[in-house]
Amino acid sequence: MTVQLSGGIAPGETMHTLPKRNLKQAMFRGMMCRCPACGKGSAFGKYLKVAHACEACGEELHHHRADDAPPYFTVLILGHILIPLVLAVEVAFVPALWLHMAIWIPLSIALTLAVLPPVKGTLVGLQWALYMHGFDPNVDDEYAMMAGVKTAELYGQ
Repeated sequence: MTVQLSGGIAPGETMHTLPKRNLKQAMFRGMMCRCPACGKGSAFGKYLKVAHACEACGEELHHHRADDAPPYFTVLILGHILIPLVLAVEVAFVPALWLHMAIWIPLSIALTLAVLPPVKGTLVGLQWALYMHGFDPNVDDEYAMMAGVKTAELYGQ
């Protein structure tokens, strides 16, 4: 099965078909902080900095545009986990406010720091699998494509 992408194709130009990528596998590999293409190399060069390219297969990863999505999804996930726990502890034990702060603030920070890289990796895997942003090999200048301008027109060719 192939995927046809039509974004940024000018009238009269032909669309190139791209092989379908396994979405679940790419997102799982990203969640494991591995390269979405091969699953062997690391997706990150540092804590949250996506590697320029996979050291195992050479797939370029710098195209990602995760932006504010990883922190948003991290807050969404942890909010659904921590808020019921806080409420359950409050109802069951009625601890003092200082004890709540001593428990939940460090736990929230630790869980956020632990969950953020896998969430970002998952989003990079999603973008890679769907040929989003610069992961489409048929688009040479993503910003020109978004503006509706051919790259040749930008450089006077």
